[in-house]
Amino acid sequence: MKRFTGHKEPWGEFIDVKVNAPHLLRKQLKRARQGIVALSTVTDPYQPLEKTYQLTRRCLEALLDRQFSVNILTRSPLCLRDIDLFRQFKRIEVGLSITTHDEEMKKIFEPHSPSIQSRIKALGILRKEKIATYAFIGPMLPLDPKELVKMLEGLIDEVLIDRMNYPNKVKAIYRKAKLDPYLEEDYFHIVGMELKEGFEKKGVPVSMCYSYSD
Repeated sequence: MKRFTGHKEPWGEFIDVKVNAPHLLRKQLKRARQGIVALSTVTDPYQPLEKTYQLTRRCLEALLDRQFSVNILTRSPLCLRDIDLFRQFKRIEVGLSITTHDEEMKKIFEPHSPSIQSRIKALGILRKEKIATYAFIGPMLPLDPKELVKMLEGLIDEVLIDRMNYPNKVKAIYRKAKLDPYLEEDYFHIVGMELKEGFEKKGVPVSMCYSYSD
């Protein structure tokens, strides 16, 4: 995606704030057919700057006016700020990316992201508010499947599991941490299936993505 931005900084060290996004969305919604709107498929809709700009919240308000169905995916408990809006949608799902059970592992791969425990707590709060929730275990980092199933028990309606795509771009990180075996194809199939079986035993449906990119 970086090649489309014009930035020279490393990926993850810059951000463009699309301050007119809510206005443009309202214009598009006037002629849009009803459907599901995903927030968001490329960048996290609840980045730290969302506290200041509230673009996601304003977009949600626009979608709420037309009662579009919404699917949210984030790593941030900041999503809890908008529970008052979530309650008003006829159909909304809120998912948290939970890529591992291990906080130390998270720090290696997601050093600036919210803690795993804060995401688990957010799911619990959303669940108490009777908002449909799901966990996205993707990219699947080194993890203990039994521990992760236990952590998420009773907090989610669905699970999506995805492998580490573009492995060649992260080989150096795995090698430095001596985690090379977790990049092998067998890891996704074996541990992914253990996760799937563990969640399904708890009555939670699971979808697995089998796409793969070098």
